[in-house]
Amino acid sequence: MSEDIFQGYKGRALEILKQFNVRVWGQAEIKTSRGDFKGTVLPRAENDDDLHIVIKIATGYNIGIDVRTIIEMKEIGYKKANYKIPEKQFPFTPGLPKVKLLGTGGTIASRLDYRTGAVIPAFTPGELYGAVPELADICNLETEKLFAVFSENMGPTQYKALAIAIGKEIEKGVDGIVIGHGTDTLSHTGAALSFMVQNSPVPIILVGSQRSSDRPSSDAALNLMHAMTAAGHGDIAEVLVCMFGPTSDEYGLLHRGTRVRKMHSSYRSTFRTISDTPVAMVTRKGVTPIKKKYNPRRKDRQVIIKPYYDERVTMLYYYPGMHPDILNGIIDMGYKGIIFVGTGLGHVNKELYPAIERAHKLGIHMFMTVQTIWGYVHMFVYDTGRDMMAKGIIPAGNMLPETAYIKLSWVLGQTDDPEEVKRLMLTPINDEITEREPYNGYLVFQGGVPEIEQFLKRVHK
Repeated sequence: MSEDIFQGYKGRALEILKQFNVRVWGQAEIKTSRGDFKGTVLPRAENDDDLHIVIKIATGYNIGIDVRTIIEMKEIGYKKANYKIPEKQFPFTPGLPKVKLLGTGGTIASRLDYRTGAVIPAFTPGELYGAVPELADICNLETEKLFAVFSENMGPTQYKALAIAIGKEIEKGVDGIVIGHGTDTLSHTGAALSFMVQNSPVPIILVGSQRSSDRPSSDAALNLMHAMTAAGHGDIAEVLVCMFGPTSDEYGLLHRGTRVRKMHSSYRSTFRTISDTPVAMVTRKGVTPIKKKYNPRRKDRQVIIKPYYDERVTMLYYYPGMHPDILNGIIDMGYKGIIFVGTGLGHVNKELYPAIERAHKLGIHMFMTVQTIWGYVHMFVYDTGRDMMAKGIIPAGNMLPETAYIKLSWVLGQTDDPEEVKRLMLTPINDEITEREPYNGYLVFQGGVPEIEQFLKRVHK
């Protein structure tokens, strides 16, 4: 058998496939010491080990079978997969809103090349229509790929370019904007755009997917439909993150870009609004506001674009026993701003005090947030907090650490004046600091949504 039919396999795994005359893309029955399996043999990435054969079973999931457990294999069929994404002409429908999709490199509506491990994105309107035909019932779609990077590689350059591109699309008359983005740093980009794009007349919706489109449990298509619905038909003209609400397919949630956080590495419902409730629910039928106060859609084309950013800002996550050499190192490297992520109400140990005093004398801007995620910094309660404020650290309310980091970078891109930096940091632009937290904002399944409200009515009399 030719080597090219064993894509990516090597060593013992390759020997087993040859021994039983089973090809990649062959439908195989496999008898092992751990049970019997049936599925399609998939290619392997070149860097994978040589001890497993990977098959896709009937449920759509992939499993790896240790070749050392295989007793017998039999090929019962063969159908080579086609990686090409089907493409159809995206129809124009009079009366539907015009939505612009800006791509950054996220994998929403994509397919996986098992041999190389590379993701093949569906991005053109035709590809997206082929992958998610329901989009044609929601909007008239245009797409533009701005970047092709993983979300961990998103940063100031991309934030500023996105803000400028959004401004141009709004001026052109688009009804809504969707940004396809990887989920790992989705909340960071949401915060950056919340500060860089102000007073938008249309919704700006960031969306991603936790699971690739080839998996039966993929959230990609539904997240995309929800995002397009919110962008084209919703009335909330803000920077919002749109992802699954519950773990089921019931609805999505729209979270403010300044108050959202990824809270689980693999759940589809990973994004939570912290210390507040989501702005709205969204289904394919439309958007249902949860919060009464939001910026409504407008017909004008006026928007404020402020693409400022200073990269000399860092976050310092405090841990017990932290030595001052870490803080001194940050100072020596020329950083202009530090976001402390302190314990409890916002504390660090006394060993850091001399370094904090040194940073303050050198004009470094320092703000305190809390590790607890929920709750406020309260530095007046204990001596430690009062000592740190006297040494130049400013409490940042209930701003999320990542949001505070992004905002300080944005502020220092505009001014280095201590009083102006403090004023801008502590003046909320879009609820990054709130006066109070709702009593139901701390609930695990997210306060404000119907099932939680029903639970509260029964239990919280």
